[in-house]
Amino acid sequence: MGPVFAVVLVFVGCCSNVVFLELLVRDFPGCGNIVTFAQFVFIALEGFIFETNFGRKKPAIPISNYVIMVTMFFTVSVINNYALNFNIAMPLHMIFRSGSLIANMILGIIILKKRYSASKYLSIALVSAGIFICTIMSAKQVVSAAAEHWVLLQFDCIAMLTFALLMSARMGIFQETLYKKYGKHSKEALFYNHCLPLPGFLLLSTNIYSHCVLFNQSTPVLIPGVELSVPIMWIYLLINVITQYVCIRGVFILTTECASLTVTLVVTLRKFLSLIFSIIYFQNPFTTWHWVGTAVVFVGTLLYTEVWSSVWAALRGPDAKEKKAE
Repeated sequence: MGPVFAVVLVFVGCCSNVVFLELLVRDFPGCGNIVTFAQFVFIALEGFIFETNFGRKKPAIPISNYVIMVTMFFTVSVINNYALNFNIAMPLHMIFRSGSLIANMILGIIILKKRYSASKYLSIALVSAGIFICTIMSAKQVVSAAAEHWVLLQFDCIAMLTFALLMSARMGIFQETLYKKYGKHSKEALFYNHCLPLPGFLLLSTNIYSHCVLFNQSTPVLIPGVELSVPIMWIYLLINVITQYVCIRGVFILTTECASLTVTLVVTLRKFLSLIFSIIYFQNPFTTWHWVGTAVVFVGTLLYTEVWSSVWAALRGPDAKEKKAE
């Protein structure tokens, strides 16, 4: 399986996953926990069978390290899902999470004592400005139609998303240090990140059960060929879980086949395509300022990955390199 196949998996899996997630949260904004639980169970089961060989294969990285990683991963997933309870627009949710670059850079400077080029710092400013524009404009839209209570709720929502963003970046740095010490074991990490948190869902069992009941009450759909009637929400959930696996699997293949620059570019373009589709298909409110903010976020992201310099070097061709060598 080459990089082209992996790119197809990422775009098909991740983009379709966002579509079915929005179909789920539009009817039940608080269904994030049951969606995450289903995804974790599916990926953990697949990893238990094919990665650990039914538990017979010992992990290359000590379990204690995975416990720390899983705590952060589970916290980020739950907070991101809980933010959906505030009826935040899915495009805004996606744009806000695109700020992972800035969070990662800030923590990299503080924790790993890293230093970056001027273009990297410029990308931070662009991504920050884009997120700020989109956040403020979304707040203005709903404030004009709602009350001050909504403003307080949105402030809480943004605070949660910010915390999840920083926690996710911290988890990435922790993974980086683990991989440097023990080697890269991405598929193993994928399994333990989804298996170990499963007991934590007991704390969310009431919410998960209540949404099971709600899902059962959704509009039934007749499955052709088997003459079986299934509530539509369970079908959405099943497709969401499958596409989530396809998405993660594609990203994993990319990390083993391509440079990190290519992986970041593919994921960034996927986010942009998902955003455009969400706006057009679901008719989410998006003003000119939202488009400006979105463009700034993605320009900043591409600047961070140094895509522009790579494209410029490719356009200049080998002649430029020969002149430089002379």
